[in-house]
Amino acid sequence: MRLPESAHTSRPWRIHEIAGDFRVEDVWELPTPGGPDDLALLVDQFARGEGDPVASPVGRALFAVRRRLGALLGWDDPADGVGGRVPSLRDRLPADLREGPRGPDPASVPFTSVFLTHDEWAAETANRTVHGVLHIGWVPDGAGGYHGRMTVLVKPNGRLGSLYMLGIKPFRYLGVYPALIRGIERDWREGAAARRSGRPVEPPRA
Repeated sequence: MRLPESAHTSRPWRIHEIAGDFRVEDVWELPTPGGPDDLALLVDQFARGEGDPVASPVGRALFAVRRRLGALLGWDDPADGVGGRVPSLRDRLPADLREGPRGPDPASVPFTSVFLTHDEWAAETANRTVHGVLHIGWVPDGAGGYHGRMTVLVKPNGRLGSLYMLGIKPFRYLGVYPALIRGIERDWREGAAARRSGRPVEPPRA
């Protein structure tokens, strides 16, 4: 499910014009088959906290360690977040994106939505170590369907940020990403089954 960097950079995403000084850290194909207009459903699933990696035992342990380290070393002071140490990427948006839908903020992780289009959503987070972007694109699968593609973009804060990203890399691949993608797939399938059966599904938020 992991893809090369070019799977993101070769697409005509709007995020390129906004976060050109960020580097591509990871690109993942998401097991979320759907139609051309279904990105909003996936974004809403993220925003409700479904597919949350903290729901797994490994994820809970990793995030607990990260929170303790952050508290001990002062990495997560609000002054080091978006609007503090770094300005929000919303300040860079062209007029059409600024005036369009912003998208919902995720409930279970400290990200803030930046913009939402028909086929693209971006949310950001920042602390003393890094300014990061979670980007979800909605791409054709070559067989008439569509699915999500998740990219993590980062801008490390100097040497500390570079060392931090290097240090957490094995934990992301061993614990966080596998749990996250399994959860996304499970909840997407459950949501699709509910829609097919006509059971009530919470509508996407603007």
